[in-house]
Amino acid sequence: MVATKPVDFRKGMEGLATLVRESMGADPFSGAVYVFRAKRADRIKLVFWDGTGLCLFAKRLEDGIFRWPKIEDGVMRLSAGQLSALLDHPC
Repeated sequence: MVATKPVDFRKGMEGLATLVRESMGADPFSGAVYVFRAKRADRIKLVFWDGTGLCLFAKRLEDGIFRWPKIEDGVMRLSAGQLSALLDHPC
């Protein structure tokens, strides 16, 4: 699931897990991957439960930006292929 609005990138995994519960209405321990972006579209964070603990993945591009859905309230669901394309093919 993708949060379509930028978030405060000072948040760590616990803060992002709280956003998953409160803003996305989802369970951060469900095994789904939750994707967040910074105001600048060159940084993303992913939070997910791997069955043993909460994981945080962060990526900052040296050049270019991530292609991102139109910024609006709510969340967007991505397939595994769409998530891979988001991570692998920046503009």
